[in-house]
Amino acid sequence: MRLAIGADHGGYDLKNDLVAHLRQLGHDVVDVGAHAHDAHDDYPDFAREVAEAVASGRVQRGIVVCGSGVGASIAANKVKGVRAAVCHDSYSAHQGVEHDDMNVLCLGARIVGVELARELARAFLSAKFSAEARHLRRLNKVLDLEQG
Repeated sequence: MRLAIGADHGGYDLKNDLVAHLRQLGHDVVDVGAHAHDAHDDYPDFAREVAEAVASGRVQRGIVVCGSGVGASIAANKVKGVRAAVCHDSYSAHQGVEHDDMNVLCLGARIVGVELARELARAFLSAKFSAEARHLRRLNKVLDLEQG
């Protein structure tokens, strides 16, 4: 799968580990940065890069890592067409895709360790939207909210 991944200083080390891990699994990973640790960078910049890559169709899914995952989720969800969520358990990471068509996974590097982050990314990337009638109905309601 082609995916974009980004992180601020809070998620920099975890992002680098995930990039290597996901490439080893055969994914085409677009690393939008940070490309160097900068304690003064800001999560919205990286969340926007990932979210715009997903919304434009340049990638199928995205992952954003910050300290808690919360800020990244808030920022990514401001981009039309993005359905981002913080997931710190594997059930939510796959169920968010299967039921809600989540397309951006947000992780908190100060919350999850490397092994759990790898598990969450694998669960997220291997999941597929069910397209069941009830899930489509709910997704369409979410898309209507996005229209204002």
